[in-house]
Amino acid sequence: MRPPHLLPALLAPLLLAGCVDSSATYYIDGNQHALSVRATQEYFWSKEITLAMLASRMPDCQRRIPLAELPLADVEVELFASGENIYTLRAGELAWRVELDGCSEMEAPEQVTGRPLGLFHLDEDKKMIFENAEPETAPK
Repeated sequence: MRPPHLLPALLAPLLLAGCVDSSATYYIDGNQHALSVRATQEYFWSKEITLAMLASRMPDCQRRIPLAELPLADVEVELFASGENIYTLRAGELAWRVELDGCSEMEAPEQVTGRPLGLFHLDEDKKMIFENAEPETAPK
């Protein structure tokens, strides 16, 4: 018979087994200049995912910016280039803008503009991935 104080330690891996804790990165200029989105789910029964962004332009700056809590089924974050070293992220009706000269969060845009770069989302294994946007084709 196991001592009762070991039971929580034995059950902990089971409680954490279904949790999401994953990130994906969009590389701007090598691995020193990038935007990463991290998705975390505290408990496997939670229906919410907490999103945060890590903006980095090494060696000058690196900053974690909390984004939002979203329903697990709606984790899709679009990424747009909105100017020189300015990027906009959008998840549904929520939007965030960051500038990478100082890794600072800017005022949320009223309207999302810019060149689509891609999409952060969870794959079928609940791993965060980044998919590049389709290149725009020139009109014929």
